[in-house]
Amino acid sequence: MSPMRVFRGFHHPGIAPACALTIGNFDGVHRGHQAMLALLQSEARHRGLPTCVMTFEPHPRDYFARKTGKPELAPARIATLRDKLAELERCGIDQVVILPFDEALSSLPPQEFIRQVLLDGLGARYVLVGDDFRFGAKRQGDYASLDAAGQAHGFDVARMMSYEVRGLRVSSSAVREALAAGNMDRAASLLGRPYAISGHITHGRKLGRQLGESAPGAADGFRTLNLRFPHDKPAAHGIFAVLVHGLTQEPLPGVASLGNRPTVEDAGRVLLEVHCLEWPLGAEGGYGKLARVELLHKLRDEAKYDGLDALTAAIAADTEAARAFLATHAAQRRQTTRDRI
Repeated sequence: MSPMRVFRGFHHPGIAPACALTIGNFDGVHRGHQAMLALLQSEARHRGLPTCVMTFEPHPRDYFARKTGKPELAPARIATLRDKLAELERCGIDQVVILPFDEALSSLPPQEFIRQVLLDGLGARYVLVGDDFRFGAKRQGDYASLDAAGQAHGFDVARMMSYEVRGLRVSSSAVREALAAGNMDRAASLLGRPYAISGHITHGRKLGRQLGESAPGAADGFRTLNLRFPHDKPAAHGIFAVLVHGLTQEPLPGVASLGNRPTVEDAGRVLLEVHCLEWPLGAEGGYGKLARVELLHKLRDEAKYDGLDALTAAIAADTEAARAFLATHAAQRRQTTRDRI
């Protein structure tokens, strides 16, 4: 399979001259998205077309929240752009076109959006949308107007209705609600996989090396791996039991903080900070490497402590809680494997 191609904007010679297209934000690439992408692939194969996902950065609601001066209207972000693209590639998509959602795009009338973007820009021959799809200035375009345009211009239009799991509609909003509530099992059920964040390991303030030197099991302090989350409203936040993939042959168990680290950081800088329960990474600590961190179980919310001693005690307690959860988790996975055999 050829690697997925990614384009920012549609004025590139490498973009396929015709495609089977779907449009959306795809935050989280949850099971509803996955079902839509599978249908897109099937329709594309029947037509001999490559698959294309058109998505937006920033999220349209981010743009309007800034424009109206109401940051509270911006949605919490489930996934980084990196993770969204990785999941789209796993789903077998051939190309992704990322459009900057700005004043020019938001003010395009529906018919101009169809002409400039779908026809002239992407050569869409088949367009698949969700049941609540709206487009164009002031969201004036809907499925009926898109279908009418398809009949007039010679491209097929289809609509996929809601995808449900146990009677509940799967949506990015439902994933955000599960993550905000710390219900990681519910989030994994909606996503079809454990919730994870990936990124390159960056240098932090080295504070973890100074903490916990007298704490049990932390003779070298609480050394951490630091991954930036490039949005100021992550859908999940708090302290988690985690598994870290990509640094060693087997995943590393750990405890992680996702948020603003209120005791030691200024608010607004979102960081995923992971303390591995084992540390086979040497003095370099994996700096610059790409890691994927699965957030399996929420232990508690973030808290602000009165000094580093109190913070150290809390980290030590979190480490033991994570160790206990991960031991149970590993035992359950082994039992599930034996049952399958």
